[in-house]
Amino acid sequence: MIPKLQVALDNTSTADALASVRQYADELDVIEVGTILHVAEGMEPVRLLRALYPEKTILADIKGADAGSMLAKQCFNAGATWMTVICSADIETMKGMLQMANVYGSDRDVQIELYGDWTFDHAKKWIDAGLSQVVYHRSRDAQAAGKSWSDEDIEKIKKLSDMGFKVTVTGGLSVEDLKLFKGIPIYCFIAGRSIRNAQNPSEAAKAFKAEIKRLWDHAG
Repeated sequence: MIPKLQVALDNTSTADALASVRQYADELDVIEVGTILHVAEGMEPVRLLRALYPEKTILADIKGADAGSMLAKQCFNAGATWMTVICSADIETMKGMLQMANVYGSDRDVQIELYGDWTFDHAKKWIDAGLSQVVYHRSRDAQAAGKSWSDEDIEKIKKLSDMGFKVTVTGGLSVEDLKLFKGIPIYCFIAGRSIRNAQNPSEAAKAFKAEIKRLWDHAG
């Protein structure tokens, strides 16, 4: 399977986000309403993106921590395909989100954002509860501190995949970083500033897609 390409819209206004994404939406599999944009504009960006791009997967990156079913209902009512929950949330919160996702359709899903001191014991409970997506990443703050992708990161990603998770990878990714993950069945790569802030965002997105295809298309 060829990994999907996702762009995180971490703009601070809906107008800026829409102006940005229209330049490269054709190249994307997943359009993410980033946490920063959610804080600024609520669910309105999800509604607008669903109307503008009905065929795309729309992710509401709210990083929910409590009131799982209530938050999930808001995300899915607005048109989100997927939503996110923080890994430190109670397992019952996660289950509530997943149950609501199932009410809205088989394509709806919940992604667990991996931050801080999560363990593989936690991961076992998640997968036993029916949660199948995780997002592994360097945080924005870790990137700013100069932390690069390590062998430990790669091994953790491999282990999560071996457990049966669909693993999304993010955290300041560049096209050159993609080869670090070759041979792992990555579900999705998230790019942000490397596409949004590129001199030619459309060409930057095409470069990501081309490199993903080169590395993972075994028929090619």
